[in-house]
Amino acid sequence: MTRLALLVPGGRGQLGSDLAALAGQVGLLHAPGSAELDVTDVGAVDDAVSSFARAARDAGLKPVLVNASAHTAVDAAESEPERAYAINAAGAGRLAKAAVVNGVPMLHVSTDYVFPGDGTRPYEPGDPTGPKSVYGKSKLAGEEEVLGAGERTWVIRTAWVYGATGGNFVKTMAKLEGQRETLSVVDDQRGSPTWSADLAAGLLELAGRVVGDQVPAQRVLHGTNSGETTWYGFTRAIFEELGADPDRVTPCTTADFPRPAPRPAYSVLSGAAWAAAGLTPLRPWREALAAAFATVGNHLRP
Repeated sequence: MTRLALLVPGGRGQLGSDLAALAGQVGLLHAPGSAELDVTDVGAVDDAVSSFARAARDAGLKPVLVNASAHTAVDAAESEPERAYAINAAGAGRLAKAAVVNGVPMLHVSTDYVFPGDGTRPYEPGDPTGPKSVYGKSKLAGEEEVLGAGERTWVIRTAWVYGATGGNFVKTMAKLEGQRETLSVVDDQRGSPTWSADLAAGLLELAGRVVGDQVPAQRVLHGTNSGETTWYGFTRAIFEELGADPDRVTPCTTADFPRPAPRPAYSVLSGAAWAAAGLTPLRPWREALAAAFATVGNHLRP
């Protein structure tokens, strides 16, 4: 792995932080946060990618750009679509163009929200998209920008991500467990909870392949922990990890908790293409959740 160098825009976020934690496995890692690298700034993007590529090659390393930057405030995106598109679409496109110009392969992280959410079986990468929210539409536009920039760009869709850094569903439920006697959670939305550390490890493995002799022919892949559940089922599992009674969690419907942005009712992503590319399948979501609490539980608990 020491022959790799990684540039990770969005490096202070949930996934970016876990990628940065793998720095010991690569020869060079630069993981700037949004304050250090504004992906909406063309000049800053061009300078960052070109200087990174030069430093990597001077050190005899193979550079790869892993884009973890994103506007992920799903509800806020409904009222600020310009900002969502600036980061998720135009920003991703600028990174991809700069990567191509500098001969740097790019892995772009996307989302289950690009699908309409009315499926009945896990979505394959080639299934028709049809996002319902501004967030999903902006991320789909970003995928198109990235894939259109050049042949050495890949899109990796993921879903229901949680980790040690920043805010996420696991942290919110852990906090509410200590504040409420019972908790009503949506039971009619299905997906695959994904630990950001597992996704980061998968992306590092993929990065090694795109600079090696086993370049994936499939340019859109799905990377999530395997299996599926609902937010209600996920919360019961979180309570179990907290040592709390899961029966304190009760099911409700999406209609009971209206939100500005529509959520996909079904957004399970198939890992078949990931495995077919020779990549290590991410472990079952329940196993990953237990491992997350065992290793970074102090960050997940309030």
